[in-house]
Amino acid sequence: MKRRDFLHTTTAATTGVALLSGFPIGAYGYSPELAALTNAATVTDKVLVIVQLQGGNDGLNMIIPVDQYAALMVARPSLALPQNQVLPLTAATGIHPAMATAQQLFKNGQLGVVQSVGYPNPNFSHFRATDIWTSGSSSDVVWTTGWGGRYLDGEFPDYPTGYPSAQNPDPLAVSIGSVVSNCVQGPAVNMGMAIASTTSFYQLLSGGTDAVPPTSAGHELAFIREVVSQTQLYTTTIQAAAAKAKNLSPLYPATGQNTLADQLKIVAQLVAGGLSTRIYVCQLGGFDLHSLQVPATGSTTTGAHATLLGKLADGINAFQDDLRRLGVQDRVIGMTFSEFGRRIKANSGLGTDHGAAAPLIVFGSQANPIVYGPNPQLPANAGVNDNVPMQVDFRSVYTSILKDWFQVTPATLNQLFGQSFPYVPVIKSNALATVSANPVAGFSVYPNPAVDQATVVFESQGEPVQLVVLDGLGREVSRVVDGRTLGLGPQHVPVVVRGLVPGAYHCVVREGSRSSSLVLVVAE
Repeated sequence: MKRRDFLHTTTAATTGVALLSGFPIGAYGYSPELAALTNAATVTDKVLVIVQLQGGNDGLNMIIPVDQYAALMVARPSLALPQNQVLPLTAATGIHPAMATAQQLFKNGQLGVVQSVGYPNPNFSHFRATDIWTSGSSSDVVWTTGWGGRYLDGEFPDYPTGYPSAQNPDPLAVSIGSVVSNCVQGPAVNMGMAIASTTSFYQLLSGGTDAVPPTSAGHELAFIREVVSQTQLYTTTIQAAAAKAKNLSPLYPATGQNTLADQLKIVAQLVAGGLSTRIYVCQLGGFDLHSLQVPATGSTTTGAHATLLGKLADGINAFQDDLRRLGVQDRVIGMTFSEFGRRIKANSGLGTDHGAAAPLIVFGSQANPIVYGPNPQLPANAGVNDNVPMQVDFRSVYTSILKDWFQVTPATLNQLFGQSFPYVPVIKSNALATVSANPVAGFSVYPNPAVDQATVVFESQGEPVQLVVLDGLGREVSRVVDGRTLGLGPQHVPVVVRGLVPGAYHCVVREGSRSSSLVLVVAE
C-alpha cells in the first residue's frame, strides 16, 4: 500500500487522531523552508496563526457600534454594556472592557478589526457553518477540503509521498486542541499534525506516558502506543525546536487558566525554535451562549462572554509580547474566526441566538491597525429574526492574507476558492512581499542548505555589486560584497555561513538597478 493511501485509510479510521505515548496526536503533516527550496511553489518564512472561536461569537458584544447605542439598548437591554464602560477604538466604534489588552494592541499598531464578516445565505447550524468557514466554500456547496489545506497542497503537491526526510523534517501545519481543524484538510489527508492538548505537547517533549492498567487490555494498549510512537513522524523535530527556544513573556497566565494562551505559548516556542511550519490552528470554545451570557444580577461587563473575550485578548497580548521578546514578531500574523455571529436582539434567557455576520480580529506586528468597514446598521426596533448583515465576505479575508502574506497569485487564489473576492487590507502595506521587476540574471545559490560555505552565482554586467545576507527579520548578518565591481560575465562568489545559527536567511544581490534574493538555509 502506498503511504498516501495508508495515511488516508488511517485518517478515516481514527478521525484524524492516533495515540502517541498515551495521548491523542495525529501525524499527517510535514515541510519546512528546506522543502520549499526544492518542491514548494513559494519560498517563505511567514507564519499564519488561525484562532477558531467555537460556538458562534457575539460580535455586537465584542466590537460595539457606539454611534448606534439607542438601537442597541432597545434590542438588548439585558445585555448591553454601559456606554461609559466601552473602550474606544475609533470615534464610532468601541471594544468590550474585558478586552483592554486588545485595545492597547490596537493603539500600538498590532491589531485590526474587520467589520461584519460573513457570506451570502448564511447557515445557522454549528456543524454546517463550521464546514463553510473552514473549507472556504459557498453555503450551497459542500467541499471536503480546508482552505488552508488546499493552499498547502498546491505548495507541496507531492505530499505526503517522500515526507518527512532528513532535508524536510517539519510538519507543514500544526493544529492544537481537542478537535482537529478542517482548515488544513487536504485532498487526501490532513496537511497538519494535531496536538490534542497542551498537556499532550509537554508529554511529547518529556517522553512521558500515561500509565496503563495491569490487565491484558492494558498490555495491548501499551503495545499499540509503542507501534504508533514508532510511526510518529515529527516527534524529533518538535522536540528539537522546543529545545531551542523558551517562552520569555511574563504575561502568560498560569497554565490551565487560559487555554488559548496555553496554545499560543506553544506556537511562540516552536516558531522561535526554528520550526518552519506555515500554519497553526488554535481554538477557544464556549461561545454558544444562548443563556446567561451575562450574570442574572450584577454588571453586564462581566459574565461568561466577558470571560471568554478576556481570555482571547489576554492570550493574544501575551503571545505578541512573547514573539517580540523572542525576536520573531514580524514573521507571524494571526486571525480569529467563529462559525457565525449572534442575533441583534437578546433572547429571554440573558443570551443570544445563532446569527449571521460578525467582526473578526487580525493581530500581529504586521497587522493593519484599522477598523475596516463601517459599523453594522441596526434597526431602531430589532425583531427576533434580525441579523447583522454581511459587509465583507470571509473569503475576502482569506484570499487577502494568502496574497499578501504568502505571495499567492490571483490566478491561484481563483483556483483555490473557485472565484475572486474583493481585497481587504488586513496587513500593513510595508509588510507586503515584493518581487523585483528587474532581477539579476542567472542568480542562484549552492549548496543549499549549506553548512560552512555557499556559493552565489550570477551574471554581472560590470556595475558595482552589493551582496548581503539577512536574517528572517531583515537584519544584515553578513556583507559579502560592498559596492565593488566584479567584472563582466558569470560570477561565483563564496559566502561563509559557518557560525550562523541554523535556519533560513535571505541572500540578496544588487547590481545597478537590478536586484534578486533567495532563501539560503544554514544547516547544522
